[in-house]
Amino acid sequence: MVRKATLLLICGLVLSGFAFSSEAVAQDNVFDRKFGFGLMVGEPTGLSVKLWDNNRNAFDGGLAWTFAGDDALSVHADYLWHNYTLFDEVEKGLLPVYFGVGGRLVFSNDSRLGVRVPVGINYIPQDAPLDLFFELAPIVDLVPNAEADFSAAAGVRVYL
Repeated sequence: MVRKATLLLICGLVLSGFAFSSEAVAQDNVFDRKFGFGLMVGEPTGLSVKLWDNNRNAFDGGLAWTFAGDDALSVHADYLWHNYTLFDEVEKGLLPVYFGVGGRLVFSNDSRLGVRVPVGINYIPQDAPLDLFFELAPIVDLVPNAEADFSAAAGVRVYL
């Protein structure tokens, strides 16, 4: 248990480092939002972060607990592309669809490393510094064995 808590602490510190280095990122993003921090519920369940690169692209990541198979710590990071034209008639805010590519690492007795391809929808309210999201992510684990997996989560992030 101590080992899992130590890994969780280390990963949290690494993700926090990204938050404080966000000043180097371009300022041209949705409603001047740069860094969001929040929670996601699903598979996996835990912390979610998002760092906008510009109005259409962002980095996201998660530090969460996975309940599939053996309970384990899961860390993922993705690069996302947002499309605002599919649902462009939202009265108060934006509703982009996004897709991306990234990686996942699961720390367990049989640790796994894989590639994620998230697809989701992101509601960005006009008058509140937050966003709501739902995503599905097919995963192909490459290490230790090639296996297909899947994750789905919904969440909320508050922007600093």
